[in-house]
Amino acid sequence: MNAPRTRVQRRPVHGVLLIDKPLGFSSNDALQKAKWLLRAEKAGHTGTLDPMATGVLPLCFGAATKFSQLHLDADKTYEAVAQLGVRTASGDAEGEVIARRDVPAITPERLAEVQAAFTGAITQVPPMHSALKKDGKALYEYARAGIEVDRAARDVTVFDLQLSLAGPALLKMVAKVSKGTYIRTLGEDIGQALGCGAHLVSLRRIATGPFVASQCLTLSELEALPESDRQARLLPVDALLPGHDRVTLGAEDAGRFLSGLRRRGAWRDAERIAVYGKAPPALLGTAHAKAGELIPSRLLSPIEIQQILGATEPENV
Repeated sequence: MNAPRTRVQRRPVHGVLLIDKPLGFSSNDALQKAKWLLRAEKAGHTGTLDPMATGVLPLCFGAATKFSQLHLDADKTYEAVAQLGVRTASGDAEGEVIARRDVPAITPERLAEVQAAFTGAITQVPPMHSALKKDGKALYEYARAGIEVDRAARDVTVFDLQLSLAGPALLKMVAKVSKGTYIRTLGEDIGQALGCGAHLVSLRRIATGPFVASQCLTLSELEALPESDRQARLLPVDALLPGHDRVTLGAEDAGRFLSGLRRRGAWRDAERIAVYGKAPPALLGTAHAKAGELIPSRLLSPIEIQQILGATEPENV
């Protein structure tokens, strides 16, 4: 007879946890595992990372989920290795081989030419094996059914690209890219430019926005921590607001701001503002300023603010 399952007592948890996602886990797998380990009531992530990829995956808990969308636009940096001379249906090692070609001699000069050609503003056709949707259905669903659909090319930016040979037919890529860039497609297109085709055999995200791999915990490391220490590894909610101007409000203005009311003042026009209370010092939410008005965007609730302020107190777990 199976033993009854222990019910996990959930609790309010607020902040950002940087996880080094393991190979084979979906982003949601990693999220649910971390949520269970923290016994958190509410959690979300800042965009998916393929199961075949490892690396930086920011997870948002509680109030931080209100600002997770802001991080979707963050620049990201990847390390990848591509197998030259072999193309697959999916552009990675999980797909069926669809073509093989000899790998030509690749000189440093030729590699530098290709590197320059793929640095800066480029266009990409999204891969069929992706989560983009057409007529309400993800492209990978069409691909699994053997159907290929037309996809419009998209403009993306490769801010920095470093190419080097990691072996006779292995190409290492380190790329800092804009939102919406597919590294599998970048690897395929570079292989095509080198005259032999390619597919990715490994992919690791080493940075996303201000977060880097050295800041991350593995799920195993998180699980090994005493339960009372796990929450201490979260970054504060405003870690998701780099580059925001900072405004601090007195008690009266803070209360009205939290009610969703605009505040008039000598505010300089700005699109991204993090708003804080003065006493006690706490993040209230985000806003933008226009024509002397501070206009609320996303707000924390008074309960969330109190829970965050109380998080520094000893917790009975």
